[in-house]
Order: sequence, then C-alpha cells, then structure tokens
Amino acid sequence: MVEDSERELSLGVPQQILDSLPEDGGNAEADMKRAVGGLESRLNRLVAEAESDAQAAGHVVDFVEHLEERMETYDEFVPELRAWGQSPIYAIAWRNLQADLIMQINEHEWLADHVDRERNYRLVEDGIRFGKR
Repeated sequence: MVEDSERELSLGVPQQILDSLPEDGGNAEADMKRAVGGLESRLNRLVAEAESDAQAAGHVVDFVEHLEERMETYDEFVPELRAWGQSPIYAIAWRNLQADLIMQINEHEWLADHVDRERNYRLVEDGIRFGKR
C-alpha cells in the first residue's frame, strides 16, 4: 500500500483554460478555482479514508465517472447556447476543465493500475448485468 503522503492528489485549473475565458471572466476564474479546491479536498478525503489502494481506486473511478457526466452535460449546453445566439465560451471552459481534471487524476502513477483494473471490472460487471436482460 502507498504511503498517505504519496496518495494525496493535487488538482488545479490549468492556465490555458483560464486564458480562454473572456476579459470579464473574473468571477468564472474564481468559481473554477473554488470548485477545483472543493473537488480536490473531497477526493483526497475519500482516498485517505480508503483502507487499500484498490478501495481508493474505486473512489477515484466514481469521481472520474462523475466528472465525465459533468463534462457531457456542459458539452450538451454548447449547441443549445449557440442556438439561442449566446456564446458557449463558459460551457466550453467548464467542459474542458472536467476533461483536464480527469487527465490530472490519471497522471498519478500509484493509481494507474488500480484505476484501470477497477474500470475493467466495472465494464465486465455491466456487460454481464446487461446480458442477463
């Protein structure tokens, strides 16, 4: 099992996403930083409470799936906003932030094998469950 100090995950808002915000996007920048700080705290609490690396990976996979759902939601806003003649820049920035957070999580080497194993397990489990219908 990996030491607790090595299990701490660090997340941040990439500068390129902040740079993509309009000049008047100061509130969005602060909102993104606050949201990422809260997500980082929640994820680290889940990982710290885990009794094994495999259990921590399970929590991380749940977290990644949540981010993927949010990414899809923001992605759905883009054409809707365009249809209403509004700029989708904020929806795009938030969508890109979700994708980048997933990449940041995947960069933590101690998690890689465990997360892959958990995701494969869930795919097989879902396949078996769906096949029984």
